[in-house]
Amino acid sequence: MAASDRAVLGPLVGSIDQGTSSTRFLVFNAKTAELLSHHQVEIKQKFPKEGWVEQNPKEILQSVYECVEKTCEKLNQLNIDITNIKAIGVSNQRETTVVWDKTTGEPLYNAIVWLDLRTQPTVERLLKIIPGQNKCFFKSLTGGKNGGVHCTDVTNASRTMLFNIHSLEWDTELCHFFDVPMEILPKVRSSSEIYGLMKMCTSLKSGALTGVPISGCLGDQSAALVGQMCFKDGQAKNTYGTGCFLLCNTGQKPVLSEHGLLTTVAYKLGRDKPVCYALEGSVAIAGAVVRWLRDNLGIVKTSSEVEKLAAEVGTSYGCYFVPAFSGLYAPYWEPSARGIICGLTQFTNKNHIAYAALEAVCFQTREILDAMNKDCGIPLRELQVDGGMTNNKILMQLQADILCIPVVKPSMPETTALGAAMAAGAAEGVGVWSLNPGDLTAVTWERFEAQINPEESEYRYARWKKAVMKSMDWETSEPHANGDSSIFCSLPLGFYIVSSMIMLIGAKYISGVDK
Repeated sequence: MAASDRAVLGPLVGSIDQGTSSTRFLVFNAKTAELLSHHQVEIKQKFPKEGWVEQNPKEILQSVYECVEKTCEKLNQLNIDITNIKAIGVSNQRETTVVWDKTTGEPLYNAIVWLDLRTQPTVERLLKIIPGQNKCFFKSLTGGKNGGVHCTDVTNASRTMLFNIHSLEWDTELCHFFDVPMEILPKVRSSSEIYGLMKMCTSLKSGALTGVPISGCLGDQSAALVGQMCFKDGQAKNTYGTGCFLLCNTGQKPVLSEHGLLTTVAYKLGRDKPVCYALEGSVAIAGAVVRWLRDNLGIVKTSSEVEKLAAEVGTSYGCYFVPAFSGLYAPYWEPSARGIICGLTQFTNKNHIAYAALEAVCFQTREILDAMNKDCGIPLRELQVDGGMTNNKILMQLQADILCIPVVKPSMPETTALGAAMAAGAAEGVGVWSLNPGDLTAVTWERFEAQINPEESEYRYARWKKAVMKSMDWETSEPHANGDSSIFCSLPLGFYIVSSMIMLIGAKYISGVDK
């Protein structure tokens, strides 16, 4: 087909969304935020030992190239000119760990996935030598060892415990404490600027998008915050994936939590733009509890059946499910907790358990939101949501009922990829994307209002809190015959939990507050 016959849609922006279970490449219309095409490749997970979860870094990188190639083929089939793709953004899984040889560009070992559990001696041995992020991703995409760019952005750097979130530089004292040579760390840049040009894998046919600037980079949860257009102080989003991640924009001044949350960098959308911060609370088990019902209990064949089971009863009938499979995250940070289902009677059936599982996701979100409201001092008026679980309407209605505030879901669910695309398109030297929410005409919203009275909501929440207390102090520190699977025995999780506690304890000293 002649090039003159191709559809002219104005500037387009691509987005690489590299997640835990899959890699995707998506292309958006920069003027409307409309998703035009995408391709997805699942990432295999390896389980070399019980509790260990790994991924092949080369497979991850190859999946990116494949997704780019296939998406461009689809665009050509839709008669859309791929030369209109003016920039590419990247969103990545944050706590997954991989180390590369900077000379050869070869990974030294498999990527250790954030869900991984392994022994405490492994944590103690490797914490000193692993920075904790897959920062060489850009180096590979921009040419690898042959002139590739070794950089990361402030949102990813802020997750390493090596980065000073106030000065926005690698911290000399922290690097010395963790025995990490500063010279091996990448250059830290803003979340929206031209880092380098795309260099496609020579093994692929067309070399599509070679030379297109890579100009956006955000850790996945920060990308979702941008994709939800939470640019004002006090705006918050909750992403429902394997876990739940609730971020609240606190503006240009970091808020130090007194209630078990983390202070992190939200984004810095340009070299000369101010940095914005966020409070973050995380839930380990959200969508994972649905997979557990499917794969471990076998009460459903597909994840979507859980919504149907829950809808058939419309209540948990007093059954409460605390999915603390590897301890509790925010705001408890309690590694001794274990999962429990309580309040069972002879009347309880699989429908009630399915309903209780969905409620558990909502109750955990409520606990984080309560902590955020206390830290910020201003109660959240509505919660913006995204992620795969938001397709479950029962879950969304439950969330509004339990929070007693509206829950707002965008019509375009790919907000993580959208956020990376927005950062890329708005970068200096690209300038094809407006960050004014009013300019994105393709994005509409579905709103869920609370349908129960606050008294009933508080009663159910109090019962949930009672169940949480019963889940604690379950696991002892005594070693198991087949290995310790404590939450602290995960390299990424152990690093995350320990660093979280260090940040919480050290926050007062960093800020000069003496209490």
